[in-house]
Amino acid sequence: MPPRARTLVVGCAATLLFGGCSSADSTPQSPVVSSASTVSAPDTTRTSLQSTSTSPTTAPEVTPAPPTTAAPPLDTVEGIASLLADLTLRDQFSGVVLIARGDDVVFEFANGLADRESNVPIDMDSKFNLGSMSKMFTAVAILQLAEQQMLALDGTIALYLPDYPNAGVAGQVTIEQLLTHTSGLGDTFTAQFEANPNQFRSNADYLPLFADEPLQFTPGEQFLYSNAGYAVLGLIIEQVSGQSYLDYVRSNIFEPSGMTNTDSYDIEDDIPNLAIGYTTQDIHGNETGVLAANTPLMPGRGFAAGGGYSTAWDLLRFRNALFSHQLLSPVSLDLLITGRVEVGEQARYALGFFDRVQAGQRVVGHGGGAPGVCSSLGMYPETGYTVVVLSNSDSDCLAVLDHLKDNPPR
Repeated sequence: MPPRARTLVVGCAATLLFGGCSSADSTPQSPVVSSASTVSAPDTTRTSLQSTSTSPTTAPEVTPAPPTTAAPPLDTVEGIASLLADLTLRDQFSGVVLIARGDDVVFEFANGLADRESNVPIDMDSKFNLGSMSKMFTAVAILQLAEQQMLALDGTIALYLPDYPNAGVAGQVTIEQLLTHTSGLGDTFTAQFEANPNQFRSNADYLPLFADEPLQFTPGEQFLYSNAGYAVLGLIIEQVSGQSYLDYVRSNIFEPSGMTNTDSYDIEDDIPNLAIGYTTQDIHGNETGVLAANTPLMPGRGFAAGGGYSTAWDLLRFRNALFSHQLLSPVSLDLLITGRVEVGEQARYALGFFDRVQAGQRVVGHGGGAPGVCSSLGMYPETGYTVVVLSNSDSDCLAVLDHLKDNPPR
């Protein structure tokens, strides 16, 4: 039985495109159409790519577009609305999509079930697991501490974590190399993790999974996506700030941005409006053919490499706080999002952010993927657009992201 669809659409073309979305009883549902609204201003992806280039590139000057109350261009709404209408009719999208320009939201869409057992529908206030998108918060935290001269990007692990259990590694790897996945450290998702994922609730819990392992290459020579490196960054944030990682990002990123529905929740807590992830994969990523909640496969709590929760609206608030320099100075923002390590065609990794050119437009941000998690935040510095795609499925967000590669908002 398909999930009950609920659509929230802004734009004159959307009313025509969403008449008759599917519902639980297959009766056509009229869309909910709202006027444009304004936001108040304040993976654990497993990939391995190599690069011989680590030199920074010059980023275009980042100037946030001013808020606009004008109707969005039709092609911005029509293309994504048509795609989502089709995916909904085929029961192939469970999640939310939000498109904004500056503060002004031009498109919202919500469909599917947040809790299949209780038949709770997804809405724009649903909290989704972010997967590796949390790395953006970790990188912002590091640059905030650098601005306060509490650490330096060229400082080594040993300088800030003198008790790190592998002195040989700690003396070689810098904070910048941790941020850019060029440290040579590996992953946290080992056989030991898979034996009992729910027991991992802090950055320190992950250290025994990788600390004794040798580096996979000389730091700075290659790009290897490393969740272990971001766990170490979380430990450095804790050591330097004197706060737990979660307390630091709450007080220095979430609260200043007005992100009241963003946090790393304990897996045993009963959290309102939480979108439970659903997967057909086992702990090894193998297809089972059986859809089930992803809870047994997830860490007990999110950490510096990923696993936090947020809403589409809160991620837009994060973007607006970041680009209006409430979190970082203009110089630090450019440093944060300017790609420096090649990871693909017209794609570089910056400091916790991907920096790509798609269909002639620059887009920065990060995605997140895990069993029952498929999410992305894309920010277009030159046009001021933001696109948030959050899904509580294995891969439902991918069709939307593929569309955006060739059809960025304009």
